[in-house]
Amino acid sequence: MARAFLFVLDSFGVGGAPDAAAYGDEGADTLGHIAEFCAAGAGDRAGLREGPLSLPNMSELGLMQIARSASGRFPAGMPIPEKVYGIYGAATEISRGKDTPSGHWEIAGTPVSFDWGYFPMEGDAFPAEFIEALCMAADVPGILGNCHASGTEIIARLGEDHIRTGKPICYTSSDSVFQVAAHEEHFGLDRLLAFCRLARGLARFPQYRPRHRPTLYRRVRLHLPAYRKPA
Repeated sequence: MARAFLFVLDSFGVGGAPDAAAYGDEGADTLGHIAEFCAAGAGDRAGLREGPLSLPNMSELGLMQIARSASGRFPAGMPIPEKVYGIYGAATEISRGKDTPSGHWEIAGTPVSFDWGYFPMEGDAFPAEFIEALCMAADVPGILGNCHASGTEIIARLGEDHIRTGKPICYTSSDSVFQVAAHEEHFGLDRLLAFCRLARGLARFPQYRPRHRPTLYRRVRLHLPAYRKPA
């Protein structure tokens, strides 16, 4: 085979993993639960959609059989095609952890056999020494957030405070990456990028990467170029 196209439907889980309970996700089955809600009428929206969930093209490629293989049953109310035209299968991730990098590594053929570190769920998410050094280097009066949050939720909650104080919003998600949100006009896009580069640079220092959290700031470190302070 000369090449293959890989399409990832983010957050479109079918069935659950054997170790789901270890991460608080026992019973996870995004497709199955959406189908249940639609079959019960909970997904009806006037002028938009109504009735059971229907994904005819994906179903003809094998989605219904994948769902049965992964969860033991067909999704509630979804039509089962008479003929399947695709070659299908359901895979179980063997990497340990619940995070984005592990899945990406395993898709590329490199399963993660060790435990990633995760930011603490209670209290401040990031080490105080790191935040102090980052704020000093970036010349900002502090940060907002410093917690686990959804990006849309924390921007809605802290957006006005951010504009008023000039403090960037720093938060993390379930896969423990350091994320920054700031207003492109009030804070400035160039300033935001410089802030991220500083964070990436500081995260290289061992004192800001505690041993029990080995993946601290991984997304910033992987995706942003090194920052050199102008002479």
